[in-house]
Amino acid sequence: MQAKPIGLIIFDLDGTLVDSREDIAGAVNFTLRQFGLKEKSLSEITSYIGTGLEDLIGKSLGEKKDSLLNEAVFRFEQYYALHSVDKSRLYPGVKEVLEYFKDKRKSIVTNKKYKFARLALETLGVYDYFEDVLGGDNSGCMKPSSCSLDQTMEKLKMPKEKTIIVGDMDVDILAGKRAGIATCAVTYGIGKKEDILKARPDYIIDNISQLKEIIV
Repeated sequence: MQAKPIGLIIFDLDGTLVDSREDIAGAVNFTLRQFGLKEKSLSEITSYIGTGLEDLIGKSLGEKKDSLLNEAVFRFEQYYALHSVDKSRLYPGVKEVLEYFKDKRKSIVTNKKYKFARLALETLGVYDYFEDVLGGDNSGCMKPSSCSLDQTMEKLKMPKEKTIIVGDMDVDILAGKRAGIATCAVTYGIGKKEDILKARPDYIIDNISQLKEIIV
């Protein structure tokens, strides 16, 4: 793979830097229990992650979505605020890669709410590596829209030719393409590999350490 001169690395969070599946699933199942609904498997809940909290809860509620969504989102957030980093961990190699690129500008663009993104980054000891953190709520838009990527490039005054997004889902790659920046997909996260491949990323890696071969 050919290396590319990059000044700004935009990272997705869940499934890219942090394995948060168990905590998200735990909070979803807690929420379902509050309404007397049957719990769902880790794999089913994982398949709903990536397009924002309301979508996650709506899909988990199924046919009960319309009547319970607002209350369920409220209960999820109350529980998740206390248990969002109980079992979540950085993926192997993440801390090393962030340190390796300490002289590169770095930001987070996630569809997760900002307060939960910041809490995870701080608790796992990597918040200070990033100049900017944009969530689905404080950016006012969500991937696959390019809006949040455009915002962070404008804020950090970085041209698209010098920017790359690294993510584990097709929404990350699609957002990157719409923003006109380089795209790198990771295969170890939450997103399905077949969906990632359909989005046609510029680079695809199986371990985050391989970023060292891509970015100069």
